Amino acid sequence: MTLTAITHAHVVPIEGAPFDGTVLVRDGRIADLGPALEIPADAEVVDAGGGWLLPGFIDAHVHLGVDEEGEGWAGQDTNEMTDPVMAAARAIDAINPVEVGFDDAIIGGITTVNVNPGSGNPIGGLAVALHTHGRVVDEMVLRSPSGLKAALGENPKRVYGERNQTPSTRLGVALTIRQALAKARAWAAKPAEERDADLVSEALARVLEREIPWRQHSHRADDIATALRIAEEFGIDLVLDHGTESYLIADRIAAAGVPVLYGPLIVSRSKVEVRHRTPKAPGLLTEAGVKVSIITDHPVVPIEFLIDQAALAVKHGMAPAEALRAITLNPAEVLGLAERVGSLEVGKDADLVLWEGDPLDVRHRTLRVWQGGREVMRRDASGEPVIAPR
Repeated sequence: MTLTAITHAHVVPIEGAPFDGTVLVRDGRIADLGPALEIPADAEVVDAGGGWLLPGFIDAHVHLGVDEEGEGWAGQDTNEMTDPVMAAARAIDAINPVEVGFDDAIIGGITTVNVNPGSGNPIGGLAVALHTHGRVVDEMVLRSPSGLKAALGENPKRVYGERNQTPSTRLGVALTIRQALAKARAWAAKPAEERDADLVSEALARVLEREIPWRQHSHRADDIATALRIAEEFGIDLVLDHGTESYLIADRIAAAGVPVLYGPLIVSRSKVEVRHRTPKAPGLLTEAGVKVSIITDHPVVPIEFLIDQAALAVKHGMAPAEALRAITLNPAEVLGLAERVGSLEVGKDADLVLWEGDPLDVRHRTLRVWQGGREVMRRDASGEPVIAPR
């Protein structure tokens, strides 16, 4: 049994009020926490020195490990754009767990990510939720699959339109999605012994049976409305990825109970459908009753700047507590992982990050990071981050 007591910390549990006190970790899970805990005699004591202790951050939309930085074409495995419907493709099969971005994530206080295929296809493939420190991707998995990635708007329209191939318009993209879902629904309706081997329909059936969510890449408000329409038609659990103009129809999104993974925020207006992006959006959506998570879309925004984006949202009207929730408990709930991560509560994984101070003050750095109770990063005497061996 391993027992660690992190003392003299300003603890921000996310679920519940902050306090000055101790978090007790036993065998990789949070055993107790509070302002006046008795420290067991056999506990290893870590003096936080007044630093801020928070749950590890969660980025619910990245291409970490499938779009490797600095590797060019050799590390580019984000999109399999040889067919518009790639529902059976799995991001997990292309993730390089020692890609440099995983170290950046840990140094940035991010202990959980959701790795998606890209948005070049109307249906891109299966996502996977991972811890950010590990040697083999299979040992890092928290949920697989964690959703099925699909895309509306400019990207699939451009990719296949340039080939003079269906789909080349927005109506063609929506048709491609409907046809695939309808085929999968018919396949799933057959008795098991009569079904042919169809990995695409099998993956889509998991969405139709609401085993996993439909992760819809969409930026413009009209594309978001299409996503809501398709979700209602097929009775599927929808998650809106990006949602650049979602604040324009926030009332409809809130009424449908659909969460938005908003971002990236620190980007230029690189294409037509993101020209109305605004850092005010996370606050506006939250005020409207939408569950908001903030994402980097790494490597579009480097993953270590997740907290900077949350701070930017605060600067533009989002409440600080809501901004922290948008990179912890909200994405944990969207990913179906809230029983394990996203807040500091008894029984949850001890994914902990010690900060110099309030992480929303971007001058403050991470000091130490634990994943499942094991320390995976600390700063040396010179202040440089040192990652634990994988």
